[in-house]
Amino acid sequence: MNLETIISICLGIGLAASVGFRVFLPLFALSLSSYFDILDLNESWQWIGSLSALIILGVATLVEIFAYFIPYIDNLLDSIAVPLAAFAGTVVMLSTVVNLSPEITWALAIIAGGGTAAAISSTSSAARLTSTVTTGGIGNPIVSTVETGTAFIISLVSIILPLFAAILVVLILLIIFRFYKKFKTPKG
Repeated sequence: MNLETIISICLGIGLAASVGFRVFLPLFALSLSSYFDILDLNESWQWIGSLSALIILGVATLVEIFAYFIPYIDNLLDSIAVPLAAFAGTVVMLSTVVNLSPEITWALAIIAGGGTAAAISSTSSAARLTSTVTTGGIGNPIVSTVETGTAFIISLVSIILPLFAAILVVLILLIIFRFYKKFKTPKG
């Protein structure tokens, strides 16, 4: 496996993790990067870098970001966010991974891309639900701001420093695992 393939896998994992926080923001970042020739995508995914895809993903990103600032609407969005994130995480991996056979690319896309996005999205949804229950929805805009900022930062780091992004994703997943373990451990 050459360095270009490893970097493409790290890029995909980083963007997939970002999809777990905001579905459309990383796709918009990928589209923007492809449109301005910062990133090369797989041949069959070149359409993501088209002007029409850029506009559609840009509008979808803005709508998603603003919708998450409306308490209770954000919880409604979370009900569809996990499957959408798994799908988008898979798409991101498929579009970025290079120099691998289709079988390995699809396996990586589903497991690493979709799995990472779904794990982060479900944890994010649980955090928002907890915020809704404990603050009556008043704290949800804070959760939304943190999620949007995290999605932006991880997307940017993934595009600029993909290897570092993969390390960042591993750290995020470890933190999620620790919180999950802490809350699932029976008391007493």
